[in-house]
Amino acid sequence: SYIKRQKVGKSGTHLLSSAEMKTLLGLGLVLFTALAPLRAEAKVFGRCELARDLRQHGFGGFVGRKVADWVCLAQHESGYRTDAVHDNGSSRDYGIFQINSKYWCDDGKTPGSRNACRISCSSLLDDDIEDDIHCAKMIALEAQGLTPWVGWDRFCQGDVDPYVRGC
Repeated sequence: SYIKRQKVGKSGTHLLSSAEMKTLLGLGLVLFTALAPLRAEAKVFGRCELARDLRQHGFGGFVGRKVADWVCLAQHESGYRTDAVHDNGSSRDYGIFQINSKYWCDDGKTPGSRNACRISCSSLLDDDIEDDIHCAKMIALEAQGLTPWVGWDRFCQGDVDPYVRGC
């Protein structure tokens, strides 16, 4: 049988032939390559890169606010990090806009979550901010402004133009 023909090393373990080793390495490489696009990567946006993306998604003038307001908000909520999570005790805030699990997304941990954006909170932590943008716009529309975000309320009430200066 096959087992009787296998080489056995000094420690009693079975050794793989070079052909078997190459086959295993090849399969591993194929598997890694196939699954690599499925991995979500976090990102730290540059302020001008974020400003450009927000302009492209119609944030200029949205709910009466400038793109600079949104860039300021993201700076003070997440430091422009898409993987930011803040534990509030009974709920958590997720992503670049720190979207809350009690009202807007489902993290599977927050009892009674409304999940008004119909989204998993974990999907707010990757480098694709399309879903974050959609949900943030829903929040701002419901509030008719940016007051739900503590970071904006505390730090972005004055002149926010420096947040996009040079962009």
